Amino acid sequence: MKRIGILGGTFNPPHIGHLIVANEVKLALGLDEVRLMPTAVPPHKSAPGDASTAQRLRMAGLAVKNVDGLTLSAFEVERGGVSYTFDTMKQLTEIEPDVDFHFIIGGDMIDMLPKWYRIEELVTLIKFVGVRRPGAVGTTDLPIIMVDVPQIELSSTVIRNRFSKNGTVQLLIPPDVEEFIREEGLYGS
Repeated sequence: MKRIGILGGTFNPPHIGHLIVANEVKLALGLDEVRLMPTAVPPHKSAPGDASTAQRLRMAGLAVKNVDGLTLSAFEVERGGVSYTFDTMKQLTEIEPDVDFHFIIGGDMIDMLPKWYRIEELVTLIKFVGVRRPGAVGTTDLPIIMVDVPQIELSSTVIRNRFSKNGTVQLLIPPDVEEFIREEGLYGS
């Protein structure tokens, strides 16, 4: 049975924190691959200069293109609309019944896990993998595999702000992602 991790998010833009989490979980649990899966509809309103869904998908693909064992999944983008993790993972487990899915979440999401849509059913479909995040408690009574990863206090908001102020993003995002952002004129670059 194949063992695959899923790391969802807006990836607006993807940064090294995302890649570190995905890679460290892959190594710690011996997963065959970890898929970065951008959401179709970001949970926030778009701001001027923000990346479109297609651009976020492209950036996530560029971020993982040279990283062994990390791949891109367009599953939620292709399905479209707002989606709950339960709906996504139910469909994926039906499409790929021979895969043992590991859904990766940060400490801030662990704290909210009991309130997730159809959580009792979701924990029977997949394994949750939690990673600590600065400022989050990260505890739950639900079954979760905790993986220690190097913590870096970095967010996509920080990256967007750097671009808008013409600051450096060197070493914070993959060079191909930076080049794409500048070519597309995203985030006020």
